[in-house]
Amino acid sequence: MGDEQKPKSKTLQTLQVRFTTKQQEYAIPDFPYDLPSTAGPDALNSLINKVLNDDGILEKTKSFDFLVGGEFLRGTLEELVLRHEALKTESEGAERGLVGTEEIFVVEYVERWPSPEPKDCLMHDDWVSSIDTTSKWILSGCYDSTLHLWTVKGKHKQAFAAHEGPVKKVCWISSDNQAAVFASASHDQTVMIWEWDLENNNASCKWICKGHERSVEALRIHPETSRMASGSWDGQIKVWSASPNEDKLDSKISEPEGAVGGAPPKPRTRVPMMSLAGHRESVSAIAWLGPQEVISSSWDHTIKIWDLEAGGMKSDLSGNKAFFDMSWSALNQTVVTASADRHIRLYDPRSTEGSIVKATFTSHSGWVSSVNWSTTEENLFISGSHDNLMKLWDRRSPRAPLYNLTGHTENILCTNWSNPQFLLSGGSDNTLRIFRAKGD
Repeated sequence: MGDEQKPKSKTLQTLQVRFTTKQQEYAIPDFPYDLPSTAGPDALNSLINKVLNDDGILEKTKSFDFLVGGEFLRGTLEELVLRHEALKTESEGAERGLVGTEEIFVVEYVERWPSPEPKDCLMHDDWVSSIDTTSKWILSGCYDSTLHLWTVKGKHKQAFAAHEGPVKKVCWISSDNQAAVFASASHDQTVMIWEWDLENNNASCKWICKGHERSVEALRIHPETSRMASGSWDGQIKVWSASPNEDKLDSKISEPEGAVGGAPPKPRTRVPMMSLAGHRESVSAIAWLGPQEVISSSWDHTIKIWDLEAGGMKSDLSGNKAFFDMSWSALNQTVVTASADRHIRLYDPRSTEGSIVKATFTSHSGWVSSVNWSTTEENLFISGSHDNLMKLWDRRSPRAPLYNLTGHTENILCTNWSNPQFLLSGGSDNTLRIFRAKGD
């Protein structure tokens, strides 16, 4: 009995790993490497860089992220194996592509997104509630009822009182070398359409859109159809003409009183083209899925898809928390949502199989107030929170953000990534902060 040995627990010392990449300029020979099970992203980076340097491919060190089964590797290979074993017992390993047929782990590597760098801080006189950008211009709205126009380089072009209540949402409609057209929504229950004469640096209100009965919280333009959709605390969604010029529906509205003493003409009133009812509480965000489809999120814990041609709701899904914000990606056909429980959730609103929540991103320590997908990178989005942080995420890394972007001293209320070059955030510290999306 003394010589009898107890069964040894299973230990992992080395693993066989095969590397693959879609970025062929960084491809290495396709054969297995024996690696210690304690190796993590840093060790894998060293290996890839050494092979590329030995082959004369790299002139300077590159940083890579590593994907296994569609998810970033953030710990050690041993942790990955244990995760694989758990998945294999559920017969999911092969489906997710975790390993090959001979227990060779397949690891995909991609060039790491560089850290965004702070670019500017634009001061306002009150809370910054909404931001939108073009290739040249920044539009911001504030709780003191003002709108601000800036260049993307941070030069303040104009500020003016726009509404009779706090501005809740702003968006650009169109822009050329002579003029820019934008819209603003407010607590005063209206949406206003503005035209900015660039040569004279003069902005004037062309239309006041009336129809909502409470604060207008959501606004989105469909540029190809010159229509905009708005959502309100009254639970309704309304669709409007976004044209600064007269629309066929506008003939129903009487002319305003004429201008006096050479003053600019008063804005005319515009009525909605369509109203959609179905949400029980405030509509928090809205997006266009196509010319005849709109998606909306609400404080009533639901996300709804609307068919404008049919004039009603097409489908909906229910969550466990109020949705404070939502962003739809035309690149990957999914939405990310912001809620008070600190979590960001990814949904496929058209999916009828499996869990309706496809991923949960947890890192913020306060309410998540804003989310925005990149318009050019299908896996990337940003979030803003009452923990004063904006975070850059990759949807393949739900356990940790790529970067924390600091600077705000109070709650972040809004974010924007309409211009692929810049990440923007506005907050209750009266600042609008700009980060270059890809730092040097």
